[in-house]
Amino acid sequence: MAIRTYGTVDAEQQKQMSGLAFVQGLAARTLPLNTIARTLGYDVVEAASGRVVIALVPTDAHLNPAGTVHGGLTATLLDSCMGLAIQSTLDKGISQTTLEFKISLVRPITPETGPIMAEGKVLNCGRRIGTADGRVTDARGRLLAHGTTTCLIFPS
Repeated sequence: MAIRTYGTVDAEQQKQMSGLAFVQGLAARTLPLNTIARTLGYDVVEAASGRVVIALVPTDAHLNPAGTVHGGLTATLLDSCMGLAIQSTLDKGISQTTLEFKISLVRPITPETGPIMAEGKVLNCGRRIGTADGRVTDARGRLLAHGTTTCLIFPS
């Protein structure tokens, strides 16, 4: 497996790629992953048209004052997997950005939870607006959190 690099993909390079090629490049480690992923410790591990999976192993570095994983981390995982799922359906020269998202935290996440996965799936993608949902689960498939997003679609 290729070494994971972090940074941003040049805007001109990204314009020449379909959304699916871009997201698959992140999963295959042929493109750099955003630096917040390095900071938080997550990785894009699967990418197909309309579906993206992000993995993370929660650690003590992710805890809030109550001793559970901060909800902001869960929100970031869901925002990322859902937005990238929408990106994976877009043509060359088209981008997306989150307009709004909502999440529900179902179970507490702690370092003892072990590896977690955030899976985003496109619900609908039109010319101007895309919607997706996401689920965070543990290794046993238990639902930990879920969410929905609405993204604006626009020329790059």
